[in-house]
Amino acid sequence: MEPVSTQHRPHKHLRTDAIPTDPLKPKIVLVGNPNVGKSVVFNYLSGLYVDVSNFPGTTVEVSKASYLGYEVFDTPGIYGVSSFNDEERVARDIILNGDVIINIVDAVHLERDLFLTQQLIDMGKRVGVVVNMMDEARRQRISVDLELLEKELGVPVIGTVAIKRKGLEEVHELIVRASEGIQNRALHAELHRMLSTVGSQGEALLVLEGDAIVADRHGIPPADISRREELYIDRRNRVNRILQRTVSDMETGKRLSAMLGRIAVSPLFGFPLLAVILYGVYLFVGVFVAQDVVEITEGRIGKGIVEYHIKSWVARNAATTVSIDVLDAEGDVETSRDFRFPDGTKADPGQWQDLREFRDGHDIEFGFTYDNPWLVLFFGEFGAVTMTLTYLVFLLLPLVLGFYFALSVLEDSGYLPRLATLVDRALRVIGLNGRAVIPLILGFGCVTMATITTRLLGAQREKTIATTILQLAIPCSAQLGVIAALLATAGPQATLIYSAVIFSFLVAVGTIMNRSLPGKISPLLIDLPHMRLPQLNNVTKKTLYKTYFFMKEASPWFFIGALVVSILQVTGSLVRIMGALEPLLVGWLQLPREAATAFVMGLVRRDFGAAGMFHLDLSAFQTVAALVTLTLFVPCVASLMVMLKERGVREGMVIWIGSLILALTVGGLVSQILI
Repeated sequence: MEPVSTQHRPHKHLRTDAIPTDPLKPKIVLVGNPNVGKSVVFNYLSGLYVDVSNFPGTTVEVSKASYLGYEVFDTPGIYGVSSFNDEERVARDIILNGDVIINIVDAVHLERDLFLTQQLIDMGKRVGVVVNMMDEARRQRISVDLELLEKELGVPVIGTVAIKRKGLEEVHELIVRASEGIQNRALHAELHRMLSTVGSQGEALLVLEGDAIVADRHGIPPADISRREELYIDRRNRVNRILQRTVSDMETGKRLSAMLGRIAVSPLFGFPLLAVILYGVYLFVGVFVAQDVVEITEGRIGKGIVEYHIKSWVARNAATTVSIDVLDAEGDVETSRDFRFPDGTKADPGQWQDLREFRDGHDIEFGFTYDNPWLVLFFGEFGAVTMTLTYLVFLLLPLVLGFYFALSVLEDSGYLPRLATLVDRALRVIGLNGRAVIPLILGFGCVTMATITTRLLGAQREKTIATTILQLAIPCSAQLGVIAALLATAGPQATLIYSAVIFSFLVAVGTIMNRSLPGKISPLLIDLPHMRLPQLNNVTKKTLYKTYFFMKEASPWFFIGALVVSILQVTGSLVRIMGALEPLLVGWLQLPREAATAFVMGLVRRDFGAAGMFHLDLSAFQTVAALVTLTLFVPCVASLMVMLKERGVREGMVIWIGSLILALTVGGLVSQILI
């Protein structure tokens, strides 16, 4: 068959000089997502003579060849036509100049790939679709009705197994039959109204989708993000409707998987499902692991056994005082007893046995007071050795294992990318894309753990915003329990005021950072794989692998943090910090002088600070002011160490100092207004 005679008339605003072309030859452009077999189709059409060159101003390679009377271009793999990176910019310019677009899609991942197909059709291009990897679809018992898909899209469709060269002989006929597909009528009319300004339907669509580069070529402003989101949602809904009619699974499990996948991204059903899943993750990570498991590992094993025996060994071989506080049923100190060992001598075995029997027979808390400052530095209340061991192994390790297990389950099931897609638009208000929902939700379980999860975010700008919000405005589960108890006694009015202040602060911080930090919110371009039951082997490997490397990286930071706190204690700086806080707390926050201890303890553990308010006689509004300040107060030592490791010392300290200033400022304003 002879190639279609198409006169090529490039628009004056396009970069027609970007790569050498023959203006007399119509241009075929191969377009598709990464790893769909596009290069195999290009090699079939190109034969031996291929010209490979870098696109001007980039390191992106473009392959060009001749096929009968056409020029054929192999574009970089993309998920959409836009200007977000070099690959997309190169593909965009070549596509806009193309006469025939051959779109290669993966038969197994049509839910992902047809989004680009529909965008090419919306651009008004002549399109033909190659559904590749049909053998893999059959192996997974996925049935694709190619004739019905062709009818639904309005463009010719063929099926291939490109790597085996099956079906490639139909590509030439596909090129000849390529046509404009079925478009949204309202969108089509809107694009044609723009032609007098923009010049081509493809460019008009990109302007509506916020492509600043294309808009600048024509001297007009691009549409805002909300318009782009509207177009994306409409396109996704159209693709979903097409899939429901053309793709079926030959197994009940496959059909259920497809149905769950569609429900997960549906605005109507997706948010209730999201609430259930996130609540389940919160119960597992934030309650079961962060509270129940950590109470055993840190409280009973870490402090009650390991730390106790380490300090006991040191005490038996050094001059020290062991103080024992006997607790009553409510956990309050009922009586105290000190065991003093002579200076410079080892503990008397009989006396030590007496101490051990006393400890085993009572519900107690113990403390070791060392005469030697070096012993205090490494084995004291904030000892660099004992505190690092307890925090790292018995506090952080269970949290890391729990988080990575939950994350691996969501990843392996295929739900995680759908979750990000669902909440993407809402989070853009505070400068984040949909991926940030994971750290924000997990922050209510453990801020330390949530800070680690900011690694999921693609841009440094978004990691900074998410980390700042976590450190400033998200109370952890242990802190939440204490806050809830205090607010319950303060009354519903106090609870409402506290919630309104914290939520408003969170939105304000995110909005201000979004507008002040350079750069833009990164687009959410992710695959939507099939939903499936997580494979235990995959989940276990991911969990252990990620946990090992995190613990390896985090260990030095925790030792440094514990050492710094211990030095402050040995040198008396902690006491001086408490003294310096008193005037601010009493005069500005209008709290009792004793509240200084709670704030200093909040540096070590956030819940320690909130718990310190239990024994203070506070009014309802004093409780609100105190809890607002403590919630926004600087992160605990564990969170600080992770933040410094994740964000760097400079950025981490800016966030730390900023949280201190903002906490005291906002808390003081609340106090001055209410009290």
